[in-house]
Amino acid sequence: MAVYGYARVSTAKQASEGESLEVQRRQIEGYALMHGLALAEIVIEEGVSGSIPVTDRPAGGPLFAKLVAGDIIVAAKLDRLFRSALDALQVVEELKRRGVKLHLLDLGSDIAGNGLSKLFLTIAAAFAEAERDRIRERVAQVKADQRERGRYLGGNRPFGFAVDADGGGLVEVPAEQAAIEKMRVLRSQGVSLRTIAEIVTDDGLPLSHAAVKKVLSRQ
Repeated sequence: MAVYGYARVSTAKQASEGESLEVQRRQIEGYALMHGLALAEIVIEEGVSGSIPVTDRPAGGPLFAKLVAGDIIVAAKLDRLFRSALDALQVVEELKRRGVKLHLLDLGSDIAGNGLSKLFLTIAAAFAEAERDRIRERVAQVKADQRERGRYLGGNRPFGFAVDADGGGLVEVPAEQAAIEKMRVLRSQGVSLRTIAEIVTDDGLPLSHAAVKKVLSRQ
């Protein structure tokens, strides 16, 4: 039998707000000492999003692949391991099938082998998933508000515009706006996208025919 601890943080903010790797390590070591478990290793997952399944994570994947019957995993919190209720239940069922025990400190016992704990796991995982959904909704609302106010949301700037260094919005680039108008006229005359791209490129603004199509689709 081998006992493995598992700790994860995805951002620097988590590390500064009470969920640091060191805090998780101390919690896992304290739990193991209290229950007479000899830790073989504490696997550290740093800078990895909880949205990635634990079996696909750089450290979590190899850990879960080597587990055998009788092994124990200890983690500080449910959301350090799982991305959703469905993910949690699928992994727990797989661990039970393989004879591996899972101890989560915030749920207090062996989750993979205790029926009552499994009930708590289902409820807690559902709440965790709901919270992540609320976070995604808030992020989407912020982005929608920024979009309505003409704020630049990152990524490649759209052809015809530059990013305003002061306000963070988009401002027109006269030469590129003139090229867009020229593209529209040419297209209305039946000129192919590839030919339009060649004309604009000859004018000193290199664009592929795919880029031309993307620009015209915004108009």
